Amino acid sequence: MTGDVTFREIGADEFDRVWPFFREIVARGDTYSYPPDLRFEQGRDMWTTKPARCFVAEADGEVLGAYRLAPNQIGLGDHVANGSYMVSSAVRGRGIGALLCEHSLEEARRAGFVAMQFNCVVSTNAGAVKLWQRHGFEIVGTLPKAFRHAQLGPVDAYVMYRFL
Repeated sequence: MTGDVTFREIGADEFDRVWPFFREIVARGDTYSYPPDLRFEQGRDMWTTKPARCFVAEADGEVLGAYRLAPNQIGLGDHVANGSYMVSSAVRGRGIGALLCEHSLEEARRAGFVAMQFNCVVSTNAGAVKLWQRHGFEIVGTLPKAFRHAQLGPVDAYVMYRFL
């Protein structure tokens, strides 16, 4: 699948192409701290309003996944990027998450960031933790019981970091 996947930045006017899998992932309540009933407008604004930038991975006109790239902090912390990633359940397990991560690291470098930080990687999301570690991220902190998992209750969350 990796040969025919293309990436491009989208604006608010195209976020509806991301929304079906975005809504599904958020509603599960097992990987994102967003409220499970997050409205379209809230998700769109968080992912497409500057300084955030939203990129999609596409093949044959279908959006397979998306990521959000933004400064992790404002002001004196804006040299560190933050990324958020979502993959359509229709293509999960086919390497799209890895492609999104690789593309985001390249875009972050191009944008002048010197590092990337993930603030809340749910510890029970073992696939994501392993994926980020394969891409050079380290767990630099554990936030005890910081995430209210929809099925498991309070679980740890990790802060993960890497230099670019």
